[in-house]
Amino acid sequence: MLYRKFNKTGQDVSLLGMGTMRLPLAEDGSIDEATAIEMIHHSIDQGINYVDTAYMYHKGKSEELVGKALKDGYREKVLLADKMPVWLAKDEEKMKEIFETQFERLDVDCIDMYLVHSVDGPIWRRAQKFNLMDFLYEKQAEGKIKHIGFSFHGDLDLFKEVIDMYDWDFCQIQLNYMDKEFQAGVEGLKYAASKGIPVIIMEPLKGGKLTDKLPASVKELWDNAPVKRTPAEWGLRWVANHPEVMCILSGMSNPEQLAENLRIMDQAQPNSLTEEELAIIDKASAEYNKLIQYSCTECRYCMPCPKKIDIPDNISYYNEWFLYDGNPKVKADFFTFTIEGRRASACVACKACEEKCPQHLPIAEIMAKTADLFEK
Repeated sequence: MLYRKFNKTGQDVSLLGMGTMRLPLAEDGSIDEATAIEMIHHSIDQGINYVDTAYMYHKGKSEELVGKALKDGYREKVLLADKMPVWLAKDEEKMKEIFETQFERLDVDCIDMYLVHSVDGPIWRRAQKFNLMDFLYEKQAEGKIKHIGFSFHGDLDLFKEVIDMYDWDFCQIQLNYMDKEFQAGVEGLKYAASKGIPVIIMEPLKGGKLTDKLPASVKELWDNAPVKRTPAEWGLRWVANHPEVMCILSGMSNPEQLAENLRIMDQAQPNSLTEEELAIIDKASAEYNKLIQYSCTECRYCMPCPKKIDIPDNISYYNEWFLYDGNPKVKADFFTFTIEGRRASACVACKACEEKCPQHLPIAEIMAKTADLFEK
């Protein structure tokens, strides 16, 4: 296992982190507890020392599972990360209740790495309204949390604004070779690093979409590459090639994925990909982009929607369905990360959004197609 430094403490952090959003499942859809705990134990035994969970993962059961897995001496071997989903709190008191519930589920005295979860414009405003940062600093002073950061899903300008607002210990962004200019992107990665803020990476393989059901043109690129690597290795090596990255979270769903990722992260040195290899990855990205149905830039001029639909988000899922060749994980993500009653099917085709769209997209038509694809 390769390691990189955590600036705040000088501690060596494993390049591969154990994400717990996509743990192995039993036939009834619940977590396969025995396999999941065995995987977490094996990951730590093999050198992983960063374990990440969140309040809503696996409908609240991920935190409980992680708490069980970190018994018998494993807790002391890792940095434990958890997050505050401030959008689920109706007021400050509920936010504080969520925090206490996390400690009950995890059954720990301290969380090492605590994040404001999924920051975008509305969530950041809510966090400020509820004085979340004051609350976290208070809990840090009490010794309940050690390091404060945030995970991010907004645009680049907001990312820089949030980075500059506090003396963060670390941050977490989505990054893969398809998302170089999406959300914080590579520019955000380098901006955080320029401020001395370590960066944790999530979705390095877009939840498995860069490894499952490959488009024929992408498969041909990998098959004909001079260096033979699996799709997962190409994706993870691209992220690890950036020296600004401290740790890469992977939500591994079975022991085979864990074994492959451990192998990859034993070799993924920064700046180790050749120009030829980087060019091949760029070609793969371009092939995926050819499959995009609607060129929404997520400028959000179409918002707000009278029915509270997140229009760019729904368009993104529709595009991803074709981008990743009907991968069922896209549909699963749609229902996991969109809010019932605010999905595409709530569209009444008022077309107020279409008047504002600089790309002149037929948004009402796209919403109807999205609803037919995912909700019927």
